[in-house]
Amino acid sequence: MRADIFCRVIDNYGDIGVCWRLARQLAREHGWRVRLWVDDLSVMTRLAPQVDPKAASQRADGVDIVHWTRPAPPLAPGDVVIEAFACDPPVEFVQRMRDQVRPPVWVNLEYLSAEPWVETCHALPSPQPGGLRKYFFFPGFTAATGGLLRERGLLAERDALQGDPAARAAFLRGAGLPEPLAGERLVTLFCYPDAPASALADMLAGGDTPTLLAIPPGVAPYLAAGTRGRLRIARAPFLPQADYDRLLWSADLNFVRGEDSFVRAQWAARPMVWHIYPQAEAAHVDKLEAWLRRYPAPAPASALQTAWNGDAGAARFPGLLAEALSPAVFGPWREAARAWSGSLAAQPDLATQLTGFCQARQENHA
Repeated sequence: MRADIFCRVIDNYGDIGVCWRLARQLAREHGWRVRLWVDDLSVMTRLAPQVDPKAASQRADGVDIVHWTRPAPPLAPGDVVIEAFACDPPVEFVQRMRDQVRPPVWVNLEYLSAEPWVETCHALPSPQPGGLRKYFFFPGFTAATGGLLRERGLLAERDALQGDPAARAAFLRGAGLPEPLAGERLVTLFCYPDAPASALADMLAGGDTPTLLAIPPGVAPYLAAGTRGRLRIARAPFLPQADYDRLLWSADLNFVRGEDSFVRAQWAARPMVWHIYPQAEAAHVDKLEAWLRRYPAPAPASALQTAWNGDAGAARFPGLLAEALSPAVFGPWREAARAWSGSLAAQPDLATQLTGFCQARQENHA
């Protein structure tokens, strides 16, 4: 199978993060010949340093990468066309899709949501001008959706690292981060600018347990590296995706944002707090609440999520954080996070479901 994946870089690393993971998995695990179209290669190089941001076309990690310019390169469509998050392939490319004797299977890979309506819309076709048909493919948390991105062997690798303190310490050193001291918990922070990160730092500095807080470049720049009270802040280097996964696995608590790191934190099987991307008319609130109805965290940990996202209870955030980190709550939260990851892993992963879906539609077109 030959596939074209189209990606517009909109939300920093979220869109390209999802597309890059999907492209590599389709190539490595399913034997597809994948061509990834990206409109901003300079952002992609942060995730994949081997990518040349000035090259019109190149190959990296088994994936052909095309700089999506205007006008677009005059390339023939493959067997499958995947547009990520309704980014719309170039008009001239769509025309070439129409001109083929057997048009490609056209998929719109949608944003992730835990809302119930996703189940009723997943895999539905949408007739397009000129006789084409586009299918909506929804990632999700239930068997009635397309599942989540999860590479083969990912969780076994996670368990090996989490079960080996020496390996975790060696990873942190290699990643340019300090090791947690004896009795010090490791927390990662990846959030949007409107998160109450100062309140988080203040509470951790005055808390009962020493904390090492790892923050990547550009996030909460007002929180400088150094020690205050019981908090030690370390500015983490920007990590490739595989190393970012390992950082999440190594931490005791992860604050994540958007979609890509949100999914990876769930595979980490550690307590997590999600900063959802804010949307017009507070549409993100419904998405957050839908996920919280599925995520089996203790009540204080769930309340902490809504406070972190700036709802009317934002002023309660320090108190909720203290309660969520208390042994009476944090222990059950850890167990719930592990169980939640296991329940998600019982479902087929997104790439496997997508390949089966496209193969069946292509055979129907024959």
